[in-house]
Amino acid sequence: MRNKFLKSLKVLLVEDEEKLALLLKNAIGDNFHSFLLAKDGVEGLELYKKVLPDIVITDIMMPNKTGLEMAQEIKKIDPNCNIIILSAFSEVDKFLTAIDVGVMKYFIKPFDPDEVLTYILSMEENIGKKQIILQDDFTFNKTTKSLYKKNKYIALTKKEVLLLNTLLEKNLLQYEEIKKLIWDEDASDERLRTFVRRFRSKTSKELLINKKGQGYQIALG
Repeated sequence: MRNKFLKSLKVLLVEDEEKLALLLKNAIGDNFHSFLLAKDGVEGLELYKKVLPDIVITDIMMPNKTGLEMAQEIKKIDPNCNIIILSAFSEVDKFLTAIDVGVMKYFIKPFDPDEVLTYILSMEENIGKKQIILQDDFTFNKTTKSLYKKNKYIALTKKEVLLLNTLLEKNLLQYEEIKKLIWDEDASDERLRTFVRRFRSKTSKELLINKKGQGYQIALG
């Protein structure tokens, strides 16, 4: 199956059963722009921050960090992230928890990979190509996580995309929140200022607003 909508999507599969992960990737992976694999919730969260996939498909019970724990962390970064759960029948009691987290769909193992593909196709209207109009003739595509100025693509680093996407979700981020989001560790004020200067040099001084004593926000159009 070839579909323009599917080919625009980045998918992250988090599954500790290697055979199942490879089976699903081989069955439907070629339909997407990219189809990445992670073996547990810790690795899945790290990959999520790096690539900002449009859809996360995850098992529940995994070592180090469960799929639901990872989903909760992802939802803090992007409340609108599309998450699909894969689970053994014995774990259906966790379905209500998955709903609370904001999971979109629940597939019980064993399942037909084509069912997953069909469901993702049905999401086209909801996911769409969400264009957000920003200040100074910039637009941000929420589906592809891409920034444009007058239809010209602006190349950003993964960390810059992560900042932009998160600011659009939360409107305002405090300085310390940005440091933890970008570096996941304590960082100096100067490191943050350098990061902001580089972002502005690629975009515009008007795009990223410093709310003195509070944090940063994105200027909408």
